[in-house]
Amino acid sequence: MHLTLEFGGGLELLCESIKIHHVDVNPKAGEDKLTMRDLLVWVKSNLIKERPEMFMKADSVRPGVLVLINDCDWELCDSLDAVLEEKDAVVFISTLHGG
Repeated sequence: MHLTLEFGGGLELLCESIKIHHVDVNPKAGEDKLTMRDLLVWVKSNLIKERPEMFMKADSVRPGVLVLINDCDWELCDSLDAVLEEKDAVVFISTLHGG
């Protein structure tokens, strides 16, 4: 499944300073749907190059990370259980900034 992932608000630093990634992610073996839960596991394993604890806590994103699926807050789309479709755009933005 082709997806566009975008990282902002400093999260791009965890992905070698690359903001936009065009990726191919397949559902888990034996499943026909790709959920946000699956995508987060894939992102942690394949894109996050340093300090994964700054992106994820347990099986979700850390508090303070805004997640948008096709410009809609993922909390309106079932969060971790949201089902992704071909060519979806997922944006991760950190709302926490140091000073």
